[in-house]
Amino acid sequence: MSLSDRRQPASRRAFLGRLALGAVALGGTRSFDPRGRMPVTCCIRYQIDPFQRKAFAAYAERWGRIIPRCGGSLIGCLLPSEGTNDIALALVGFESLAAYEAYRARLRADADGQANFAEAQAKRFILREERTFLEAVPGTLQFPPHRDGTE
Repeated sequence: MSLSDRRQPASRRAFLGRLALGAVALGGTRSFDPRGRMPVTCCIRYQIDPFQRKAFAAYAERWGRIIPRCGGSLIGCLLPSEGTNDIALALVGFESLAAYEAYRARLRADADGQANFAEAQAKRFILREERTFLEAVPGTLQFPPHRDGTE
């Protein structure tokens, strides 16, 4: 199902749950993998033009093919569904910051990546973009809710 086909808005709690599951998929609950590398997640926060939501969704869907080809592990792109209508996120995982730098070099050389960046600049649906690099905190992920109030 494409991003633009989703009908049910996600709650903040559901979003945070997906964020945590993505971090688990990348690094589990360990700070370091057995080879001594630190898994990192690049969280890209976009301020988008809310009147061009569909254009941003198409842009995000194209990254679904480009990012894995260039070496990133795409956890997902998330559009606003309730509350603030101009903030979107993308989560991309890497084995290390060095792997991220190699990915960026491949991305700059990728024709589809260049075209996607050019379209975003031409249509101006991204107003601002910030990158934050995150790592999982051991012992804080994969805790299902307690339905009956017990631990």
